Amino acid sequence: MAGERRPPMGRNDRRNQKPKSKAEIEKAREERLKEQQAKALEDWRPVTELGKKVKAGKIKDINEALKSKILEPEIVDLLLKTKEDILNIGQAKGKFGGGKRRAWRQTQRKTKEGNVATFSCMAVVGNEGHVGLGYGRAKETLPARAKAVRKAKLNLQKIRMACSSFDCTCGEPHTIPFIVEGKAGSSRVKLMPAAQGTGLVAGDELKKILRVAGIKDVYSVTKGKKRTTLNMAKACIDALSKTMEM
Repeated sequence: MAGERRPPMGRNDRRNQKPKSKAEIEKAREERLKEQQAKALEDWRPVTELGKKVKAGKIKDINEALKSKILEPEIVDLLLKTKEDILNIGQAKGKFGGGKRRAWRQTQRKTKEGNVATFSCMAVVGNEGHVGLGYGRAKETLPARAKAVRKAKLNLQKIRMACSSFDCTCGEPHTIPFIVEGKAGSSRVKLMPAAQGTGLVAGDELKKILRVAGIKDVYSVTKGKKRTTLNMAKACIDALSKTMEM
């Protein structure tokens, strides 16, 4: 009946409940984020001229929007269904200096009040043929991630994909069209086309960028300071951007 209140859950009932698996928790989290994003897009009031055209439905293609400078991340959310991932740029404390890699880089500033911690994060956003990289800093981890994702959407750019390996004739866009090389600091990343089924022959962090960009098969060669993840990621984005030069 309407208005009836359920009896409070006892201790035995809580014990009998099955714990949720990691996949169920991740699925519930994704659904909650989608609901929040949909509500934010409904309440969005564009400020720029490009944002007003996208909100009114005059621009429906992300490639047409990329001809102008994107200053609002909601433009990307409306025009493109993006994937996102976090790069491991930090390192957790470990015994004898053997810490594990993690997504958050923590730094401290000495003040009169004590140590002030700052967290930084690097995110990659993209879809088939589009990719963007962003870097965010904040006093807490979640705001730093939000900043990084926002900047990655603002830095979104188009890349070219093709079937260009000499031993592949599938005709599907699964790799890059030709050999490209990018650099950032002392890091160098060289990407080469590969046949279908080869996979991503690259480091773990470069794989995240290539996978988000929609590339399925590629060979890579890296030079310079490879442990500097920030420069390696920037060099990879620089190499992917050069696919549009020809």
